[in-house]
Amino acid sequence: MLIDSHCHLDRLDLEPFDGKLEGALDNARENGVKHMLCVCITLDKFNDVLTIAQQHDDISCSVGVHPLYDGVKDTDTDALIENSKHPEVVAIGETGLDYFYHKDPENHKLQQKSFRKHIRAANEVGLPIIVHTRDAREDTLNILKEENAEKCGGVLHCFTESLEMAEEAMELGFYVSFSGIVTFKNAEELRETCRKIPLDKLLIETDSPYLAPVPHRGKSNQPAFVKNVGQFVADLHGLSYNKLCEITAKNYQTLFSKSKV
Repeated sequence: MLIDSHCHLDRLDLEPFDGKLEGALDNARENGVKHMLCVCITLDKFNDVLTIAQQHDDISCSVGVHPLYDGVKDTDTDALIENSKHPEVVAIGETGLDYFYHKDPENHKLQQKSFRKHIRAANEVGLPIIVHTRDAREDTLNILKEENAEKCGGVLHCFTESLEMAEEAMELGFYVSFSGIVTFKNAEELRETCRKIPLDKLLIETDSPYLAPVPHRGKSNQPAFVKNVGQFVADLHGLSYNKLCEITAKNYQTLFSKSKV
């Protein structure tokens, strides 16, 4: 079973499908994608994400505020908790820290506060968290530990950081997910990290509409392209494509146990 564990269906560039989400979804299904997790990045757009999940049996969703979103300063813990009660919501996030685009220490404080709120909400409702982290390794790990994120668990999505960071996160019970970035020509260090991730902690994703994998790089990404990520990661691990799909689907179902797979 092939699963796209992280995509943004409310933000897809639908031009190849005459502006219709159904075209992108049909293409994913034709390429063997059996389930998709549509990830929320702003609370004001949560209903759009929820509606997509409610309308399709093979889509689940999350609720959260992305660290690069200006509204991160207004993250509402009660709203995270209340919205997580919908049957389609299987995770809290995405949340986390991004110091690559924001260099201002005051902004970092806002991100950290929001990140902590997400972890506390996840621990309260018993759902995993989806973590975005870039150029913030130490603070990300420290906050996960300080807020007892091992209770809720989660995933470091679209992973591009060091093996050492991945190992520390896995010690907390976290999974590590790879996107199309792992296929990029200049990503040999990331490929080496991917090879060393234990199979029982491995996930794959598109993060569509961003970061389309080779051979689609430069195009708008879509869930169908998780097939390319899966084949590439299978080769890195010396596995058959079908075996890689089986392993990552099992991991997805273990982590996102509320999901309607």
